[in-house]
Amino acid sequence: MTTFDKRQEGFEKKFAHDEELRFKATARRNKLLGLWAAEKMGLTGAEADAYAKEVVAADFEEAGDEDVFRKIRADFDARKVAQSDHQIRRTMEELLLTAMEQVSKEG
Repeated sequence: MTTFDKRQEGFEKKFAHDEELRFKATARRNKLLGLWAAEKMGLTGAEADAYAKEVVAADFEEAGDEDVFRKIRADFDARKVAQSDHQIRRTMEELLLTAMEQVSKEG
């Protein structure tokens, strides 16, 4: 194996590792977001946990964050929860940073 091959393999492993961390952080963010939204909607305990799982599942509808945003927005509208689009998106960004820190500490 040449030095070039070793470098390429190293880059590929790092890329795969980074993608795995990104996936875990996004899933963690969605769970945290679901719990935040559940609290805003007055859900607690098992209901809040079930709702957080729905938010995580919503992220598999399409690439990106719009599917998660639409779910939260629709659920807030249905329950008359007063949160602006900006506030929801800002919370998504803040919780992604929190999730990234948590996932990084786990290894």
